[in-house]
Amino acid sequence: MSASGLMEEYESGRYGAEWAPDYDQIFPDVAPGMIDRLAELANGGRVLELAIGTGRVALPLKERGVDITGIDISPEMVERLRLKPGGTDIPVEMGNFADVAIEGKFGLIYLVANTMFVLLEQHEQVRCFRNVAAHLESEGRFVIEAFLPDLARFDRDQRVQANSIERGRVALDVSSHDLARQRITSQWVELSRDGVRLLPVEIRYSWPSELDLMAQLAGLEPEHRWGGWEMEPFTSNSPRHVSVYKVPGS
Repeated sequence: MSASGLMEEYESGRYGAEWAPDYDQIFPDVAPGMIDRLAELANGGRVLELAIGTGRVALPLKERGVDITGIDISPEMVERLRLKPGGTDIPVEMGNFADVAIEGKFGLIYLVANTMFVLLEQHEQVRCFRNVAAHLESEGRFVIEAFLPDLARFDRDQRVQANSIERGRVALDVSSHDLARQRITSQWVELSRDGVRLLPVEIRYSWPSELDLMAQLAGLEPEHRWGGWEMEPFTSNSPRHVSVYKVPGS
């Protein structure tokens, strides 16, 4: 099947249903410094996590005494959160995180692990920024963690990578790149003695400068851009960035 055929079939709501059973095993840890930095940026105020998922980030923040709320579109992911210690204590609004359909304002709203890119159209990403800005307190901050696009990863707009090789099991990442649309269509392919399992995901990546323009359109301005959660300098060699936006004048 062509990459375009895969894109036509993909629905972002499927991600949680298909990835939830394995998400915490595939992504077991948070990045060094992430919880410390988010707790500092919260500065004692209300916090909202967009796409809270299984609570991998929210639960450690809750343990720090942070007043945190979440939004997620996937009941399967939130069910995993509820099964964890403390998971029933975090309010979660069900819905598309781009809509930020929740009452009140927050001192910190954050979106990590490239999740901004699951919004597959530029106008959806712009809408997310605008809705976030409408829910920030006057001194609030919006934080995005995302990868820095590296087009050299692709050979003829394709990539195959072995993520793990074990006795009786191999996990591959198979991707197709559409430069014109800034889209990456991927399958996590698991081959084992039990058969073949496919976990699809599709993203629309944005460049840091593009995110800055979206912030400007929403009435926000850049405050920091780090190469990681320990405030490493952001350079052309950084694999990812942590970008902090604020309300002007705050």
